[in-house]
Amino acid sequence: MNLSAFPRVCLTRTPTPLEFLPNLTRHLGGPNLYIKRDDTVGVALGGNKSRKLEFLLGEALAQGATHIVTQGATQSNHVSQTIAAANRVGLPSTVLLEERVSNAHSDYYQNGNVLLDQILGATIETRPGGIDMNQELVSVGERLRAAGERPYLIPGGGSNAVGALGYVVSANEIVAQANAQQLRIDHVVHATGSTGTQAGLVVGMEGSNSHIPVLGISVRAAREQQEENVRKLARQTWELLRLRGDFPDAAVQVDADYVGGGYGIPTDGMLEAVQMLARLEGILLDPVYTGKAFAGLLDLIRQRRWKAGENIVFVHTGGVAGLFAYRSVLAPTPAFARKI
Repeated sequence: MNLSAFPRVCLTRTPTPLEFLPNLTRHLGGPNLYIKRDDTVGVALGGNKSRKLEFLLGEALAQGATHIVTQGATQSNHVSQTIAAANRVGLPSTVLLEERVSNAHSDYYQNGNVLLDQILGATIETRPGGIDMNQELVSVGERLRAAGERPYLIPGGGSNAVGALGYVVSANEIVAQANAQQLRIDHVVHATGSTGTQAGLVVGMEGSNSHIPVLGISVRAAREQQEENVRKLARQTWELLRLRGDFPDAAVQVDADYVGGGYGIPTDGMLEAVQMLARLEGILLDPVYTGKAFAGLLDLIRQRRWKAGENIVFVHTGGVAGLFAYRSVLAPTPAFARKI
């Protein structure tokens, strides 16, 4: 597949590490666990969106864009990384934050990625939850165009066929690292939300004939809907790359049993996962995406989904800034009381 045919800017430090998790593997007594450290990639505090933004901003610059516009939830990792990436290439940005989670602690609206958004300096607009954010994106683009700008619109999560190319690259990277380590990978597991990461990974694995199974653990949609969303984008990405034949729809696997009360709403499993990986391996997950996905991974291991001796890779897609928005849940008791 000819990825060099697509405009691209350099935003990432790759390849990201593919590391063995010895303490967690021993603790669980199941398959051998590895982690792909995409939390260390890219601008701002890092994360998977930087891979997508390399191609998205590459296309934006090739089209002569003068302004970047995107949208996401209040604590969107994608939004903060997009602002940082736009800054890197010298373009201003406007971002729309959807109040998708209601009645959260004040930290949710003031800390974490919201704080990063303000430090990074974008024009920030808010929208109520439940509205058509893609239409809002289009409306802002029209407003900017009327003002003489040439806006480039990036969908939530950077999840279109161009953005998914970033995770085709990641899939190729995982295969190359496994070959270098003489590691047979039996399954790749990750958080799936806006679908771009999973679509890119599956296209990369299938298009390269490595056929390593990819399981997306949903953080929002039900399994049937999420699988259809991923298949739709994977087909578009497959066609964009002009790969032979049809995309194999059966390669898309989603487990939606760990969403809990909804997007961004904490679960007991997420809390356990965040604490377990931090305390056994010194690696931080986030509460919205990787925390829930890792909770699913832990539960599936306990259900003996995979056997001892199999090798499972968890793709850490970043989002650590989100921890600071969930202090009231993750650390409700202060470590010390300030004396007045």
